[in-house]
Amino acid sequence: MSIGLIALLDDVAGIAKVAAASLDDVAGQAAKAGVKAAGVVIDDAAVTPRYVVGFAAERELPIVAKIAVGSLRNKLLFLTPAALALGAFAPWAITPLLMLGGAYLCYEGTEKVYEALVPHAGHAHDAQPDAGGDGRAMEDRKVSSAIKTDFILSAEIMAITLAALPEGGVVTKAAVLALVAVGITAFVYGAVALIVKADDAGMAMAASTSRSAFGSFVRALGRGIVKGMPPFLALLAIVGTAAMIWVGGGILVHGLETYGLPQVAHALHAASSAVASALPPALSGFVEWLVTAAGSGVVGLVVGSLLIPLTSFVIAPAWHGLSRLRGASARA
Repeated sequence: MSIGLIALLDDVAGIAKVAAASLDDVAGQAAKAGVKAAGVVIDDAAVTPRYVVGFAAERELPIVAKIAVGSLRNKLLFLTPAALALGAFAPWAITPLLMLGGAYLCYEGTEKVYEALVPHAGHAHDAQPDAGGDGRAMEDRKVSSAIKTDFILSAEIMAITLAALPEGGVVTKAAVLALVAVGITAFVYGAVALIVKADDAGMAMAASTSRSAFGSFVRALGRGIVKGMPPFLALLAIVGTAAMIWVGGGILVHGLETYGLPQVAHALHAASSAVASALPPALSGFVEWLVTAAGSGVVGLVVGSLLIPLTSFVIAPAWHGLSRLRGASARA
């Protein structure tokens, strides 16, 4: 009996070791995939705060929570099953979809640059809430718009994650995708919540009545936070736009390389290696990445610049015409 119990315990320990190794493998793959999707994650965190601009302070966190729930639903209920289905039945479609998403990122990022240089009518979903109208309906519209934008960014994150995974079982892939979905959503919207409430926290700190040295420090820190948030948000928007362009361009460059057109990728690699080789080893890695990102950004700007007139004069009118036809058919 004791020998059987020992054998059973040994089997349980073996199973536990295998399970622990599997969990470590899932966590490691999720971390690597999350790093590859970092550019889109940065953009996601930079884009979301604009959706709470214009609302009362007490509605900011509820709005962020609604968007976070919608984002998690996008990733877990729609995008993860779609990614697994693509990986199982149509792996050839992953690269074209990635490139399509990359082109969208290039367009959106370049459109933001164009808007900053030549102010013009922006996208309809960029409209800010005004003083009139039903506040709750306006909030619902903003949340819906944010979730739709998040769907596109989340689709790109999940596609990048899937492309970064090694060959493996569907259960492991599903676990990695789910872990990335939950982890990135928690990171992005946790950061967004901190960003949108930072000025409130700063004002509360600045109002401290403590006469101690620590109280003086808290008041000074609070005033610094209040004064620093506007330029920080402006910087975050710039970083988010840059991330859209360089990530989108990088995706397109890698896709072209996959389809037998490696010239752009080779030129970027040669340029980054040449610059990095002229610098001390401590800086070479970062500078090599920086040059590659800058080159990808140039590609992204070129593609985005081509897509702006195409979207404005061909795609958007065709889409609006189709929408009108659908509306007329529904009324008929």
